[in-house]
Order: sequence, then structure tokens, then C-alpha cells
Amino acid sequence: MSVEDIKKRFQNEIKLRAYDDKYVDKNEEREILQIAIQLGVNIDSARSALASVCEDNGYILESAILKNVRDQVEAAAGDDGKVDQKEFDIIFQNAKRAMQGKKNDRQIKIMIVQVMEESGNNKVKTGWFSDWYAAMKKDLGITNA
Repeated sequence: MSVEDIKKRFQNEIKLRAYDDKYVDKNEEREILQIAIQLGVNIDSARSALASVCEDNGYILESAILKNVRDQVEAAAGDDGKVDQKEFDIIFQNAKRAMQGKKNDRQIKIMIVQVMEESGNNKVKTGWFSDWYAAMKKDLGITNA
């Protein structure tokens, strides 16, 4: 199958799954990539084609935003191993802009916290008498279980 054939198939698959909201979440992406693998396309080519189709048609690919958030968190934690509140707010604003209204503020913050926890970059700079990260996680309903 040629790259153009794959892209055409992906366009149809994306329309079936994400036409209403123009947002391809991780589950939808997995389904689409599995179709490509079944057609004999290697995973890297399939991901590249999917990203290209999404970009060309104005669809938001959740995995691309998650990768961008992960890179920003790593950069923020890079200098001293900790993320401060100002850095978190910048990451949040960037993710919010990239989401184009597909997720609300709460969902975006939860997504960033999950990336921070999964990547091990969950050390934060706190004030003398406050821990903004713990307070935010409590407000979001995220527990350390």
C-alpha cells in the first residue's frame, strides 16, 4: 500500500471517529493504527501518515499534544529537577492553546499532572507555607494512591 493510499484510508477512518469534534484521542488513534498494521504498514510510517492527515485536515491528535506537554515538563524540570507554578502555568497555557477548546481547563490540568507523574517529573518548587501542586491535585480529585 502506498503512503497516499494509507493517508486516504486514514482520512476515512478519522472522519468515522472524530468528525464531530475534530479530536483524535488515544483510543481512536490506537484503532486507526491497528488498521494500518493489519494492512502491513509499519508503525512509524502509520504514525507519520496519521499525524500528516490530522494536520492537513485540522484534526487535533491527542498523542502529539501529550508529547509536547512531556517535552515541556522535562524542559521545565531540567535545570533543577523541579517544576515551579509559573512553569506549570506556561505549560498549561500552551496545552490549552493546542487543544483549541476540545478539553476544558480541568481536563487539561489533569492531563499535565498525569504526564508529570508518569514521567517522574513530579517534584515541584513549593513555598514556605504552601504546596501549590498538592493543593491543585486535591482540587482536581487526584490522589496519591
